[in-house]
Amino acid sequence: MSGPLLRKLRAGIVGGGRGAFIGSVHRIASQLDGEAVIVAGALSSDPQNARESAAEWYLPRSYDSFETMASAEAAREDGIDFVIVATPNHLHFPVAKAFLDAGIHVMCDKPLAYARAQAEELASIASRGSTLLGLTHNYTGYPLVREARARVKAGEIGQLRKVLVEYNQDWLMEPLELGGQKQAAWRTDPARAGKSCCVGDIGTHAAQLLEFISGQRIQAVCAELSTFVAGRALDDDANMLLRLDGGARGTLVCSQVACGEENALAIRLYGSKGGLEWRQQEPNTLIFKPPGAAPWQILRTGRGETGMAAAAATRLPSGHPEGYLEAFAVLYRNFIADVRRKLAGVPTLGDYPTAEDGVRGLRFIDAAVASSASGAVWTPV
Repeated sequence: MSGPLLRKLRAGIVGGGRGAFIGSVHRIASQLDGEAVIVAGALSSDPQNARESAAEWYLPRSYDSFETMASAEAAREDGIDFVIVATPNHLHFPVAKAFLDAGIHVMCDKPLAYARAQAEELASIASRGSTLLGLTHNYTGYPLVREARARVKAGEIGQLRKVLVEYNQDWLMEPLELGGQKQAAWRTDPARAGKSCCVGDIGTHAAQLLEFISGQRIQAVCAELSTFVAGRALDDDANMLLRLDGGARGTLVCSQVACGEENALAIRLYGSKGGLEWRQQEPNTLIFKPPGAAPWQILRTGRGETGMAAAAATRLPSGHPEGYLEAFAVLYRNFIADVRRKLAGVPTLGDYPTAEDGVRGLRFIDAAVASSASGAVWTPV
């Protein structure tokens, strides 16, 4: 592969065709900084839909299956440098493995796989070092999430004592899956989503955000998973107590039946010297809470009071909202930079969620489901 540092990287995508929300997010985010262009895809398991979706995206190459795409692209002189996996959960493992085995780098939507053993196998392949495997836990790309992590690491809130994280939505309050709503149908189907809907879909985001900012890992969970919509096969609500390996304690609440909520992801961290609060629906604001009567400090994206970690993830002048797509794009920018390093034969930096985060996500799902099934007993992660 010639001149990897002097051209846009070539990307492919599997899944994400017509009717899929997340495919367009990946398409936009991966190309936002002009470092890559999507040139190939297997956008649907239905060949006609795949071809029509590819035509709408103006892709030069469309494939009827991901297996054909992996082998064909690996054999081309101008084949793709990395692939985006934007399929339902049950296909993450076979798609990612096919491309890793073909020597093509992979950026996968979360969760990493359908089951923990699959995630561990992918992590084992990635650990050999020849191919990169990234994971789009996109909320870690927000500038002020990175600012919060830097402040915790620097000791500005002291010894971490308590973390409260929540991710509440209302979009599954009704049985949309029975009416053929595509996104609801696969997320509530154990054969395609795995052993959890709510915890697997959004609870893993909350857990990974907690670990990313706090620098501590969830050691054990005491969880109660609930299914409120009659006839639904998987959970649509969960409440958990957490023990972190650094000694802190926490709670994690996630729901897809919380009436009136949109995407209410929020985290509060309390230490011996101060507290931090961030909310995804107001992502340009981070609140630092000193002890006693001292006023709270309102930190804003793009202003001088934030540090280098936030600045590196900030694209716009202060007052211009940096949102969901830009957070995704931060991860893609860092991943693409590592792909370039790989092509140049220099060490990578890995400043994005990796296979290790993916394995931890599946272990978290397993622990939460097992805890709930046993009557909300403490279960190790």
